[in-house]
Amino acid sequence: MPSAGEEILRVLDVFGPLPAEIRRELRPALRKVAEPVLAQAKANASWSTRIPGAIRISTSFSRKTAGVAITVSAGKAPHARPFEHLGRPGTFRHPRFGDREKWVSQTARPFLFPAVSSADEDLVRETGRVVDQTARKHGFR
Repeated sequence: MPSAGEEILRVLDVFGPLPAEIRRELRPALRKVAEPVLAQAKANASWSTRIPGAIRISTSFSRKTAGVAITVSAGKAPHARPFEHLGRPGTFRHPRFGDREKWVSQTARPFLFPAVSSADEDLVRETGRVVDQTARKHGFR
């Protein structure tokens, strides 16, 4: 199954760069498609006071990074990446209060990968529908 970004790349490959008015129309529609995943990721990270506020949606229509991305600001929540642990359960180690002589193990608490994987097929299907609907509205067949 193609990813949501591949749906957008398919349109870019056929029609080339999208005109500004189509991008303006697609951005909010794609953000709306990704909002349930964003909400789930924030709910999964509700144990943290900083991570939910650091999670954002961004959209891109370049050939390199086409699609919708859900990211976490490292500046607002620097501890998010270790706790995410690439979506895997388990533990990670870090120095205790920066003291490199004393290390501790801490349990990972993935929040973003589970949110994305739970909505993956729906997200791709809805992204394809939104892209097709917008393209047809602007005369693409």
